[in-house]
This record gives sequence, C-alpha cells and structure tokens, in this order.
Amino acid sequence: MRTARKTELNNWNQEFKNINHKNRKYLIKTYGCQMNVHDSERIAFLLEDIGYESTENQNEADIILYNTCMIRENAEVKVYGHLGQLKPLKKERPDLIIGLCGCMMQLNDIRNTIKKKHSHVDLIFGTNNINELPDMIYKHLRDNQFIESIEQNMKIVEDAKEVIHGEAARAYINIMYGCENFCTYCVVPYVRGKETSREPIEILKEVQYLADQGFTEIMLLGQNVNSYGQSLTNPITFTDLLKQIEKVEGIKRIRFMTSHPKDCPQELIDWIAASKKLSTHIHLPVQSGSNKILKKMNRKYTREYYLDLVRRMKEKIPNLSLSTDIIVGFPGETEEDFQDTLKLVDEVGYDQGFMFIYSERPGTVAQKMPEKISRDIQLNRFQLLLDHMYDSFKKKNEAYIGKTVEILVESVSKNNPDRLSGRTDTFKLVHFLGEKNLIGKYVQIKILSANSFSLFGELVERLE
Repeated sequence: MRTARKTELNNWNQEFKNINHKNRKYLIKTYGCQMNVHDSERIAFLLEDIGYESTENQNEADIILYNTCMIRENAEVKVYGHLGQLKPLKKERPDLIIGLCGCMMQLNDIRNTIKKKHSHVDLIFGTNNINELPDMIYKHLRDNQFIESIEQNMKIVEDAKEVIHGEAARAYINIMYGCENFCTYCVVPYVRGKETSREPIEILKEVQYLADQGFTEIMLLGQNVNSYGQSLTNPITFTDLLKQIEKVEGIKRIRFMTSHPKDCPQELIDWIAASKKLSTHIHLPVQSGSNKILKKMNRKYTREYYLDLVRRMKEKIPNLSLSTDIIVGFPGETEEDFQDTLKLVDEVGYDQGFMFIYSERPGTVAQKMPEKISRDIQLNRFQLLLDHMYDSFKKKNEAYIGKTVEILVESVSKNNPDRLSGRTDTFKLVHFLGEKNLIGKYVQIKILSANSFSLFGELVERLE
C-alpha cells in the first residue's frame, strides 16, 4: 500500500481518537488450522499499524473480520450463523466494517452466496491478499463501497516484524503453502493452491528475528511440512531445514505441523531422535485404518505402511507422543472398514487426536462418490471411535502421574483463572497453580493427576 494511504488512514484514526478519546477497535474471529491463526496474527499487525487496537467485544469493534475455514462443514456453518447475527449490529451502526477472508473466500460460489444473502458485508479478500487489507479499508472508507480482492496464485509475502504473535513465547512460521496431494475429501488444494516452499534463507532470518525478540519456541507450519523444499529452484529436504534451524541460538523448542505419512523418510525420524531441540510430538494423520478406504481417499499409503512407520518411530524416538486425524463415515465405509480403524487405534495408542464425521466439501472427488453412509451410522461409529480414542488418551496421560516434567507456561487456564497452563515437549497440556509472571517461562511441574485431555500438577522449580 502506498505510504500516503497508510498515512491518511492513521490520520483518520488519530482524528477519531482526538474526538472520542479512544482508538478505533478491531475484532478477528479465526476458524480452522494454525495457518489461519498465523494469518490472523498478520492481519492484526496490519490493523494496529494503521491505528486500530484489539477488542474481544463485537459491540465496541469498528471492524469485524472472520478468517474462515473450508476443511469441515461445521466451520463453514458457524461462519454463516455468526455472520447473520451481525446484520442487526450493522443496521444499528452503519459505519461498522464487516469483512470475510480465508479459505472460504477462495471459492467463487461462496463469494456469490455472501454477496447475494449477506449484503451487510463490506470486504471480501482471499488467503493471498492479506497484505492488501489496509488498501481495501482505505478504498471502502473513501468511496463507501463493497471491496473484493481475490488472488488464486500464491504470493509469498512474509515478514516476521509484521506479525502480532498471540502466544507468550511461541511463534508460528509458515515454511510452505498449498498442497498437491489431492486427498479426495479435501478442499485445501483448491483454496490454498499448489505447493510452494519459502526460501530457507528467509525462514532462517525469521527464526533469528524471533529468537532475538525473546521467543524460545517456534511452530513450523505447512499443509505437508515433510515435502518442504521440493518446489524450490535449489531443492532441499525438510530434514536439512530442521538442521539449519537447530543452529539458531535462543530457540529452545522446535515443533512442526502437519506431517503426511507418505513423506516421512528414515532420515527425518533419525534427526528427531538425535535433535536437542525438536519436539518428540509428531502429528501423523492416518484418516482411516482400512486399506480400501485409504485408497478411496487417495492417501497414497497402506495400513501396513503406516503401522510400520509408527513402529520405526517408537523404536528410534524416546518419549514419542503421537497425535492423529481420523474421519469416520467416508463413502463406502463398511462395518469391517470401521473395525479396521478401531484396531489400528488400539494398536498405535495415540496420545491425542482429532476425530471427524465425514462431510462433503464442494468440488472434491469424494463429493461425487456413491455409497453415502447414513447419519445414524456415522454418529454411532463416531461415538465408538471417541470411546476408543479417549481411553487411549487417558492411559497415556496417567502414565505421567508422579513424574516431573518441563513445560513452557503459555497462559492463564481457560477454565480456571487461578491456574496457569503450558505444554510439555510432548505437547501435553498441563495445568497448575502459579503466578502470572511465570507466563512465557519454563518451569518444572510434578504431575499429580490426569484425565483424557490434560495433566494437573504442582510447581517444583522455575528454570529461568
């Protein structure tokens, strides 16, 4: 955006502050994955850079943005529901700016639906147009018109200095964008575009900047981080990138998400085992335990391959923690297929997981598949899967009772303001009583109890 426009926006907002004795405010509602969370952090910076400040109260917001997700139907439904609730607010306050961005906006049919049924929306922009937001706000305020900006081709525009990080000591870094796996149930290749990797030198600059700013833990993000580097002019492997990041002083923990099982070479497993900084938590989506369903999903691996991969990881990586994604009720899934999934779950013994009922996504191959599974059967299978998974989670967590673990304290507990929350190297969520000045610090916690989702303990020692 031209400097003159940025200056004019700042002047407008300063004039507003002089008259009203307060800043204009923004609210961002984020749906979906960590990549969307990171995109919202970038959006927050752009807004604060032109004079807005954050709020969680939509009644006092001057601009409300929904950063949308297309992966599950449920997230899409929530967006439409919340958007409808904003209509009376917009009528009451015509100057309120309402905007939609993210993956949903990449689809033409959805944009047309929004424009037809939700005329109170002022801005629509895509995943590749985030940096244009101040310019869009300027045009909207100047001309009082609806603004739409959608770019289908990925434009890599990243600057660690232009992000408002939401975590106390953890920062997200996009190392690649897009996906070319074309799983038959997934819309990501259509809304995020083809696989594109960032240059390693740019990633390392960002890691160093974050370390200099006091961040000690980073999360590397991508739809399939394992295939990082293949699209570069001078290709490198994901393992090679991890080895370079490991050398950055000040970074204590390195995490990454998400991994595709078909792209987990032995050298990556060996490096996770040897590294002093890499988390021993690996998110390894299996989606189904049935070879027939895996083939229909176009996952490009078999049940046997996946179990062998898990075996090799467990043999090599001490204190390995595994999480996964599983879909039930995929078209054509028989009872035998579902039982294969339950058997795989029991054999692997997951620490954490995300379970979903299959939902059709527009434009995907699976949408056109016959043999749809009835809702009653889907719900029944989903509950059975939850029972198996939660039992596994609880057993894994109870094994921590009596042990002392190191955690990075992240925040005040969402459910208890007297407690703090943080995560272990294995990504276990830990709650304990402590002072807020511990947020962003590493501490030792003795685990006293556990349930399927969390560990509970007492402070033993502050490490820094």
